[in-house]
Amino acid sequence: MLRAVPAIPSLLVLLSTSLPATPVEFVRDVRPIFEKHCYECHGADKQKSGFRLDVRQEAFTSGDGHAPNLLTGKSTESPLYRFISGMDDKVQMPPKGKGNALSQAEVATIKRWLDEGAVWPDGIDTAKVEDRMDWWAFKPLTLPDVPKQSTAGAPGISRNAIDAFIQTRLREYDATPAPEANAHTLIRRLNYDLIGLPPTPEEVAAFTREQSSADPAERERSYLALVDRLLASPRYGERWARHWLDLAHYGETHGYDKDKLRLNAWPYRDYVIRAFNEDRAYARFVQEQIAGDVLYPGTVDGIVALGFIAAGPWDLIGHAEVPESKIDGKIARHLDRDDMVQNAMGAFTSLTVGCAQCHHHKFDPITQEDYYALQAVFSALDRADRKYFADDRLTKQFNDLEAAQQTLAEKQKRLEDKLKSLGGEALVNLDRRMEASRQLGKGNLRTEFGYHSAISSAQEATKWVQVDLGHSAVLDRIAMRPCYDDFNGIGAGFGFPLRYRVEASDDPAFQKSVIRLASYEDKDAASPGTTPITIPANGTTARYVRVTATKLAPRKDDYIFALAEVQAHDTAGKNVAEGASVTALDSIEAPPRWRKANLVDAISPVVDDSGALAILQKEREELLATLGDTALHEELAETKQKRTETTKALATFPKPDVVYAGTIHHGTGAFAGTGSSGGKPRPIYLLKRGDVKTPAQEVGPGSITAISNQFHLAARFQFPDASTEGARRAALADWITARDNPLTWRSIVNRVWQHHFGRALVDTPNDFGRMGAKPTHPELLDWLAVSFRDDMQGSLKQLHKLIVMSHTYRQASESPFSHIMASRDGDNQLLWRQNRRKLDAECVRDTVLSISGELDLTMGGPSFQDFVIEKPQHSPHYEYNLHDPNDPKSHRRSIYRFIVRSQQQPFMTTLDCADPSMRVDKRNESISPLQALALLNNGLTVAMADHFANRVQHEATTLEAQIRRAVSLALGRPATSEEMQALSAYVRQHGFANLCRLLMNLNEFNFVD
Repeated sequence: MLRAVPAIPSLLVLLSTSLPATPVEFVRDVRPIFEKHCYECHGADKQKSGFRLDVRQEAFTSGDGHAPNLLTGKSTESPLYRFISGMDDKVQMPPKGKGNALSQAEVATIKRWLDEGAVWPDGIDTAKVEDRMDWWAFKPLTLPDVPKQSTAGAPGISRNAIDAFIQTRLREYDATPAPEANAHTLIRRLNYDLIGLPPTPEEVAAFTREQSSADPAERERSYLALVDRLLASPRYGERWARHWLDLAHYGETHGYDKDKLRLNAWPYRDYVIRAFNEDRAYARFVQEQIAGDVLYPGTVDGIVALGFIAAGPWDLIGHAEVPESKIDGKIARHLDRDDMVQNAMGAFTSLTVGCAQCHHHKFDPITQEDYYALQAVFSALDRADRKYFADDRLTKQFNDLEAAQQTLAEKQKRLEDKLKSLGGEALVNLDRRMEASRQLGKGNLRTEFGYHSAISSAQEATKWVQVDLGHSAVLDRIAMRPCYDDFNGIGAGFGFPLRYRVEASDDPAFQKSVIRLASYEDKDAASPGTTPITIPANGTTARYVRVTATKLAPRKDDYIFALAEVQAHDTAGKNVAEGASVTALDSIEAPPRWRKANLVDAISPVVDDSGALAILQKEREELLATLGDTALHEELAETKQKRTETTKALATFPKPDVVYAGTIHHGTGAFAGTGSSGGKPRPIYLLKRGDVKTPAQEVGPGSITAISNQFHLAARFQFPDASTEGARRAALADWITARDNPLTWRSIVNRVWQHHFGRALVDTPNDFGRMGAKPTHPELLDWLAVSFRDDMQGSLKQLHKLIVMSHTYRQASESPFSHIMASRDGDNQLLWRQNRRKLDAECVRDTVLSISGELDLTMGGPSFQDFVIEKPQHSPHYEYNLHDPNDPKSHRRSIYRFIVRSQQQPFMTTLDCADPSMRVDKRNESISPLQALALLNNGLTVAMADHFANRVQHEATTLEAQIRRAVSLALGRPATSEEMQALSAYVRQHGFANLCRLLMNLNEFNFVD
């Protein structure tokens, strides 16, 4: 039988098993695998999830919050190997269904390469690494030389450096600037640009007369005097605040589903107006809105300016009704911080940082870590009311005391917790019994809580509620059952009056035969909790029972009267009040909880077991007294005493003002904010693909790394452990306003330029990144930015003055060379003429009020509401059609209009008003039939046309003089003879009020020039 003979190994096999394996080479072994399987999704054209494998620099960095893709010497920890080997349960590469899967040998090659150190030689990337900092906006600011002007051309056409830059470009295109506009056009243009209101006919006549002088110096002095007068006007701040509020997406309702009112948003609006009128240095203006409470402590503006952080929409349900621990709560707060970050970075630096939520920014040098570092800056903040005083000194004292009170409260809790930890099972049992006793007095049996009066601002106001028993009855006793409601922590006894009387009568008006059953009006009564109050009637015969509150119960900065039930028992013990008719002086009528009928529905809270609770409380105090040492008890007693003294000191202050702002929220329940943890910032994690369910590493506060490195600024902010959250915001404010940060200074001069010309030098004012526009005049932009920062010291008024004094600004919107330039530069990027601009919605409305003689120039304070609210208790409906346009309270400037997010004002929206839910860097400028219909038929214009007609007919006696006056008021110029003929015929046929409506519909009325 033959036997199998073992095969003799070949020399090659022997050598391969005895010699070390050849190291894996990137070019020979690894790159072909990448090219075959990976570059389609992770190469030059596409970088899914932030991974890129064709460039050495990016292959070794993180993507979408993962660990670095390639870890040298650690194959099993490298995401790349885990994805291709199947070790990762969630991610498989290439994805299933894609085909082209790696073979086992290819996977083994990648593993060996990683374990051997992942050697990737320099200079062999398959794609060139793009330098994202190589972009105009990220270049350092330098002061360009002002171009020398040619002596050729029209004399005096170049008035300052702006003209030198503009006309240098024009000469490159063999173009000639348009001539100066006429006097009536210039004064109208300046008025609308600087104060947003039309000039009066008298102002136009005086300026036109001055501009007709043969002396050029006299004409220039006249123009300069007009500019200075307008910049000094308080109307200037009102005009330019509107532009800023568009950018900050300021609104006075929350938005989202319920869209509740923000009654304390307006102090921020007034701050912006005040800052512009005072010509606040721009750096301080920026700093105040991000960290004014830290950088300028004890100042009113340092607090109210923080309304900027809270200006945008806020998800009431996501914050107040969903705990922060829930997924929806996390999402709501993530989106809230995102709005704060994008508002700050977009408004001040014109960067689209929000694109880096889910991955590195696709175009700009902003990483995901940079984005979450910016979120960490605002991580302690919520949007809530913040107290302040008009007196800076009081504000500082109040803030110091509140901070001390918070510190003492936290210390007291720590000491009490330490004491409780020594109590053992005995204390646990006592606390359990006390909670059970509390719950006994808490529950409302059903949702029908009782009767609730209208809210009063005065505690001494008198309120009454009355039960009609249907017939005279012999009464044995009256029982009043108090309410229970957890509003503002009041709980049991909610709304029960401090002083009251109970009366019976057969007269429904209680004017005669009134029997007083009880009177508690000499001193304030203690809250009864939910214990019924029984009042003997002693056989009184009456049909009506009335309870009159003479001193109302406090609610929250206001006062009310509330009862769960009124019972009237006859001598047989029957409650004859059940189901009876109820009347009252007033009632909020918000069923099912509150309405008059609830007073006699036999539904009321269960009785408070306050007696048993008091006994248990005493037992607990006695037990705690036996725990711990003397030092602990003395420290706790001292802390309580200091807290009491601080509370008393706070009570001596007058009622503070309130602003809705970015602040540490000290609330309760789901919307507790960070106040419960002493304002400690929430930890911020880099979210893989922007998903709150997949957090990666924690990220500290900071800014944009690439820009910081370029200009020697701090990329990540470092603080001592004891620093407050405000230090984060202060660091960001300093980063934004740093002298070497070019984005901030370019951004603001670009925005100001836009509002004077209708188009910015960079036509994407909110996006200076690589997907935005390039500047049409880069040297001019930088010259303006450096001059504004250095020579003007951040003075916006000086910047306005420089711009409007230029010939470029003063040009006519028509040019003798229009037919030539239309083909060369049809959209006027070179500024060979001024742009003809449409009045924005606010200017139209304010002008309508102004020429009608109805404009109220009262400044500041709460906004007027040009709507009527329906269903205010849940989701308000803002009904503009129900508002009376003749209501003088609504005749203030449009800047003081109450701005609703969900239901915008139809008239203003038709005229392209900004959407307050969006950060609007430039408004739409449309022309539509709807606008003509609105101007002709809207209730405001119809009403104001009547006032306009009455004004003109009062100011002029003859029909001809009246028509001339109307035209000069509406259009800022005299009527021509042809116009006089046509308008006279129109008045005779349709009446003077309709003539006024006609004038308000003319293009000349609705355009700047």
